[in-house]
Amino acid sequence: MLKQRVITAIVLLALLLPALFARNPWPFAVMTLVLIAAAGWEWSRLNDAGAAPSIGFGIVLALACALALGMGWAHLSVSWVWWLALLLWVLGGAWVLRRGPSTWPAMPKAARQVLGFVALWLAWLAFANAKTIGINFLLSVLCLVWAADIAAYFGGKAFGRHKLAPTISPGKSWEGVWSGMAGVLVLGALWILLERNLQVDSASLYARLQERAGVVGLVLALVFLSAMSVVGDLVESLVKRGAGAKDSSGLLPGHGGVLDRIDALIPVVPLALALSSF
Repeated sequence: MLKQRVITAIVLLALLLPALFARNPWPFAVMTLVLIAAAGWEWSRLNDAGAAPSIGFGIVLALACALALGMGWAHLSVSWVWWLALLLWVLGGAWVLRRGPSTWPAMPKAARQVLGFVALWLAWLAFANAKTIGINFLLSVLCLVWAADIAAYFGGKAFGRHKLAPTISPGKSWEGVWSGMAGVLVLGALWILLERNLQVDSASLYARLQERAGVVGLVLALVFLSAMSVVGDLVESLVKRGAGAKDSSGLLPGHGGVLDRIDALIPVVPLALALSSF
């Protein structure tokens, strides 16, 4: 299992890094389009669609992303779109998690498919826009999610006593959540300090938030984004529990599926764009 995880990670990095650091935003936009299409296929399968409809879902999602790319939307950030994503995730995420995994499969299948389609399409558009802003900005958002996840894991292991959502994800604890938030705050502070002494292609998310909202606003925004990364993770876990699945798929040997790897990024990237446009 470890060997599989390492090999898969190396292959993904070999594909991601050249696209990430390419001057032209198209390679990254196309690569994330493929990943989002695969995540769409997984989402459709987890929500009671058959084999052919799930493939069709992924293809239509890819075409919707390609249409947006062709029309230049990946280079034209419209703030109201990100605020729409914020409302979708804050209100919709709270509603879904409050109802619990047992009620998710009872929702109309069409509604579940549409919700997934909109969330994934917005996530892809946010990825493409963040890359257009600059590599430093995009990396600061990605690292926020990774730092929250890593700090939450170790904090939960060391201090976890109170379960966060035992019916959805028994391994998560409130202590892990607080640890993740603390890790993100430390990352933000260090990033701003380093950014002042390095030549970067764009201002990071942290620098933008501090400039526009001050230190207090920065702290509140980072705590909020850290919390929303947990929401994204929990929503995907809830959907998998409703479907009786351990992983979203086996597309990434040793890692599960694409959704398993990007679940926390799906809400955070568009919400980061919303807050940075405030």
